[in-house]
Amino acid sequence: MSDADDALAATFRISSVVRVGSDRVTELHADSNTRPICEFNPRPQSSSVRSGGDASSVPQSIATQDTVTISNVQSRLPTQPQPTVIHRRKMKQYAVSTRWEREVSEGTLPKDINTYFCCCAKRTGNMFALLSYPDGAPMVVAGPCWPFCVFITLPMILLIPILIMYFFIINESKFHLPNWLLAIYIPCLLFTIGALFCVSCRDPGLMERVTDEEAGESGWFWNEQVGSFRPPGALYCRECGVLIQDYDHLCPWTGTGIGRGNMFAFKTFVVSVNILCYFTLGVVIWGLLDGLAGN
Repeated sequence: MSDADDALAATFRISSVVRVGSDRVTELHADSNTRPICEFNPRPQSSSVRSGGDASSVPQSIATQDTVTISNVQSRLPTQPQPTVIHRRKMKQYAVSTRWEREVSEGTLPKDINTYFCCCAKRTGNMFALLSYPDGAPMVVAGPCWPFCVFITLPMILLIPILIMYFFIINESKFHLPNWLLAIYIPCLLFTIGALFCVSCRDPGLMERVTDEEAGESGWFWNEQVGSFRPPGALYCRECGVLIQDYDHLCPWTGTGIGRGNMFAFKTFVVSVNILCYFTLGVVIWGLLDGLAGN
């Protein structure tokens, strides 16, 4: 027996072989104590061996390379499933009144209208988030004066223009104003209501709580009411119970505090409601003059 055959016989004691395809050989088991199935690709013999030449001339590396590698064996082993890692998004912690937090923790928070009408909303101080983002930031939020906005401001904006449109434009029994005024009146009314919604239901600029002392070294000021550092321009709103960035004032007509988040919407609402008022007044004066001229 040649040296190459001795090396192959010493490496694997092949008991049975099944040929797969034309050039892949699958070994069923290499020894009586070996159970895993292995695969290897035998290299073609040299021309001297095929022609019956001296087998001792075959290099020893051929016998070594024809053995089954560890990587081929490991590729056949079943892989263990990797555990699924769930990354939880960090929830925002807003700078709310420490007194309110203490009352909530002690269960001594006084009951008011918000307790019954905003029971399903997420409360942050005296701000009520009706819809929130996954990180806890409010998407649709109502301020502390939302009852005034809902029961006073909104009916005034809706009822008065509707009555004026009906009696002065639509009903032509007494006043004969042109119907094209509705093409201006109705869009102006809808735009004003939309601006009011953007002011009342938008985040005014709630700030997160910052307790890092590096913030104080960078020019921020400590606010004892919320237990947090605040940048210049951010102020604590007593009615809202939170720290608001670039806080301006509390507007009861819109029902919320005015800050950086809704300042542009507030200015838009002020302009639109003034245009609506002047337009309504103009329609009334025009209708009265037309009625007097008709008499």
